[in-house]
Amino acid sequence: MRYVYPSPQPEAAPHATPDEFRAALSQLAAGVSLVTVHDEEDGEDVGMTATSFLSVSLDPPLVLISVREDSRMDEVLSRNDTWAVSVLAEGQKALGSRFAMKGRLSDRLLFADTPHRRGAHTGAPLVEGALATVECRTEQRIPAGDHLLLVGRVLEATVPTPGGRPLLYFRGGYRTLG
Repeated sequence: MRYVYPSPQPEAAPHATPDEFRAALSQLAAGVSLVTVHDEEDGEDVGMTATSFLSVSLDPPLVLISVREDSRMDEVLSRNDTWAVSVLAEGQKALGSRFAMKGRLSDRLLFADTPHRRGAHTGAPLVEGALATVECRTEQRIPAGDHLLLVGRVLEATVPTPGGRPLLYFRGGYRTLG
């Protein structure tokens, strides 16, 4: 087991306000993904739009996602160690928006209207028309402020839509290349 040791920080160290931080990071374009998990406990599928998905290592193949602490996704991923990511294409803006809504009652209705297939390794929904899909097993859970970082070992990675164009998030809104 690996341990994460925080670096020592002076108690009164200055830090950016949440608004300053949000404004600065809005200048960074990020790809938009849908993180999904099939909850074995209740048989439900859960999804979350994410711009915090990145490659960690090629050998072994590892990726990282960031999940808000105490969210439904955090709760489900605490019980299930497999999950998937679908990298959204530029035509999937509505899908990204639907799974980013706060206070939605159930993901069941969202998945009912979303063309998808089940991942062979995770049982999680993989979105049809996505640029790429990645199925993962959690290797590490790292607390980080009000979020939890999950490092996942890639079980399978596919590119069902080669040559497609990505959906991006930039300056607080969805964008496309070009």
